[in-house]
Amino acid sequence: MKIFSEELVAKAVEELHIADLKRATIGEVLLVAQYLEQKTGIPFIRMDQGSPGLPVNRYGVEAEKAALDRGVGSQYPAAAGVPELKYEASRFVKAFLNVDISARACVPTVGSVAGSYGSFIACTQCTPGKNKVLFIDPGFPIQKSQLRVIGAEWEEFDIYNYRGEALRGKLEQMLSKGDVAAIVYSNPNNPAWICLEEQELKIIGELATKYDVIVMEDLAYFCMDFRHDLGHPFEPPYPPTVARYTDNYILMLSSSKIFSYAGQRMALTCISDKLFDRHYPALAERYKDAGVFGQTLIASILYMITSGCTASTQYAYAEMLRLSTEGKINFVEDTREYAIRAERMKKIFTDNGFHIVYDNDVTQRVGDGFFFTIGYGGLSGGDLLTELLYYGVSSISLSTTGSEQQGVRACTSRMRDDLYDTLAERMKAFMEDHPLE
Repeated sequence: MKIFSEELVAKAVEELHIADLKRATIGEVLLVAQYLEQKTGIPFIRMDQGSPGLPVNRYGVEAEKAALDRGVGSQYPAAAGVPELKYEASRFVKAFLNVDISARACVPTVGSVAGSYGSFIACTQCTPGKNKVLFIDPGFPIQKSQLRVIGAEWEEFDIYNYRGEALRGKLEQMLSKGDVAAIVYSNPNNPAWICLEEQELKIIGELATKYDVIVMEDLAYFCMDFRHDLGHPFEPPYPPTVARYTDNYILMLSSSKIFSYAGQRMALTCISDKLFDRHYPALAERYKDAGVFGQTLIASILYMITSGCTASTQYAYAEMLRLSTEGKINFVEDTREYAIRAERMKKIFTDNGFHIVYDNDVTQRVGDGFFFTIGYGGLSGGDLLTELLYYGVSSISLSTTGSEQQGVRACTSRMRDDLYDTLAERMKAFMEDHPLE
């Protein structure tokens, strides 16, 4: 039995001016869920927005308060970032990735959204004729919206059928045209939680070098592949990264998930030293500067977007990175709760007729973590999103992420212990109302 009537959901869509519920954005689905909760008082199972669902890291809070007490708020922060954060970022990357990036090439940004926005601008303006971004999907819908803002074009493909060595042929096909400036993916993946393996990253790195393409590796869920014993500073195993296979890379790290520091909007764009120092005549001509990639990105692009990053938050991030590198914070254990939630939620769904859409990596099954993907029978992603809303469960269609598979993305972050029984009851009702053949 449905909890919310089709008429009430349709009214919400109309009043919120949502053009197409089946292709609704994260923000639009969020608004529908809030509307229905407010109108009825019935709580939703919120699987839509990927906002952290754990307490904020207290060490960051204390460090930020101390920085404010020292008076850092009275001065503009340097565009390149405060030295303390840049130093700790370089150490952190070495400690947890075993990759060497100098402090000067570790640049704070106002969230990874600002980091990707600035990087897209720089990458698509480096070389005349190379103005497209290639998305290895599924991915984060906002990044394509950023390209719409700057007027850049993109290509995309769903990696579902191109895992392992099959990735090489597909990338060769896309890159050989010569118009791709950058490749983008997240690892672990938002929304599918698949993880690109060393073999695949080696392919990406080799072809990035061959075709002179910059790889933007989004590490928002850093070390959150809980199938492996990651997160021990200066000790293997280390997470896989394209940085081992090319010099053409930008790593995007964020404080939002691993430290639950999302409200302060703080991230890092870590650029390989060779790319940071590379001279591009097209950048020099456009910005009337030296045309050096790193300095142009910092002074001529990122500064125009946010004018630097909040000084006190930079000190907070620096402290959390420092304590992690020294082994005094275990951010992997701090975030393992998401895997526990995912395992419980997946079982409820699969016990009631659902299936996991992206269920395998190359050599093992997809792990449990911040996101997972579910499908049901022959329902399209848009239809499943809509039907789940009637049962008080919010999600986003995989079609909005560049996926060609049918299903929805589920986020574990808002799940609470008191909601598992509710979810089970609602999904039992869903299965009864949608019998599978």
